[in-house]
Amino acid sequence: MKLTVIGSGTISLSATRGCAAYLVDAGDARILMDCGPGSAHTMARRGIDWWGITHVVLTHWHLDHIGDLPTLIFAWRHARLEPRTAPLTIVGPAGTADLLTRWAAALGDWLAMPGFLVDIIEPPLDEAFQLTDGITLTSRSVPHTPESVAYSIEHDGKRLVYTGDTGDDPSLGHWATGCDLLLAECSLPDAMPVSIHLTPSETGALAAAAKPGTLVVTHMYPPLEGIDLRAELGARWAGPTVIATDGLVLDC
Repeated sequence: MKLTVIGSGTISLSATRGCAAYLVDAGDARILMDCGPGSAHTMARRGIDWWGITHVVLTHWHLDHIGDLPTLIFAWRHARLEPRTAPLTIVGPAGTADLLTRWAAALGDWLAMPGFLVDIIEPPLDEAFQLTDGITLTSRSVPHTPESVAYSIEHDGKRLVYTGDTGDDPSLGHWATGCDLLLAECSLPDAMPVSIHLTPSETGALAAAAKPGTLVVTHMYPPLEGIDLRAELGARWAGPTVIATDGLVLDC
């Protein structure tokens, strides 16, 4: 698997960090995990094949994680002389289909009927299912919004876990135990804790419990800029760590 960080930031507008969006290439699948505002144009500017995305996987419905889904669907319909014909699978928490229905009522039927097949899957929590040949996906609830989930993606003997947005949850580390890559949010400094996001010490504790091959820290608000995150994490976690930046590419 290959991970490309499209956006490592939050809804706080930043010159260096876009809203949450991560592309996972696994076999023939191109899986976009979250698609915050601006992520579609960012992919185009970076020469990333956005047209070939096969799956969009949503963690929750905050705008900084879903805002460019209508943009992508509209672009797949209208951006080229020959519109998209390949099917698209959208995976999300329970209620995702209803969300798209309400968007279509507001924006137009093109969103629900874009001219290519859109399959919406709301997988049961804590049950592995075949996303496509050779790729298994599992979701679990996390403490952020009522619908928020984390995801585990397994392919070819490798496992990637993406926390999405989450507050502190000791059981999450156990669930992610032994993953090859842990893509974990780290939103605010320890001096600014909130119940629905993680601080460096909490992200470090999560990594210490999960013991991933590599911890990738992401979803950083501006107050974290200028802080030595490695040192802050090091009090709890001394394993391999990457601080995500937009455009980062990693093999899993």
